[in-house]
Amino acid sequence: MTPDSSAPTPRSQPESFRARTLTASLTCDDLAASLAWYEKALGFTVVQRHERGGALRAASLAAGAVRILLTQDDFAKGRDREKGAGISLMLTTAQNVDEIAQRVRASGTKLETEPADQMGARVFRVRDPNGFLLVISSEREQG
Repeated sequence: MTPDSSAPTPRSQPESFRARTLTASLTCDDLAASLAWYEKALGFTVVQRHERGGALRAASLAAGAVRILLTQDDFAKGRDREKGAGISLMLTTAQNVDEIAQRVRASGTKLETEPADQMGARVFRVRDPNGFLLVISSEREQG
């Protein structure tokens, strides 16, 4: 008897994970101040405000396809806990990175690194009011 060639064969490896989007959720010391910074310094727009008991507890933001959820820290883990240690959020854009960096500076924010060319992209780094590092870069040149 020959094996049935139409029968499914077990995979030797599981199917790889294929995510479609990533949304960052960032805990803020002062949600209102962080929300204002993301709007003014970077140009994010508010998609939805989330209230509980009449108080703003979170805000969903968008910039192109990028989504960020800002949430108010309840300080259950202490007021002095470090935020953003060991992580950076990398945002890629087709816009002029130098102009975005200028907008950030005009908001009163100091850049971590000035715009520079790195590996075929224009890149700068900035920390948000809570210490989260954002890496803003142009799309890489195809070549």
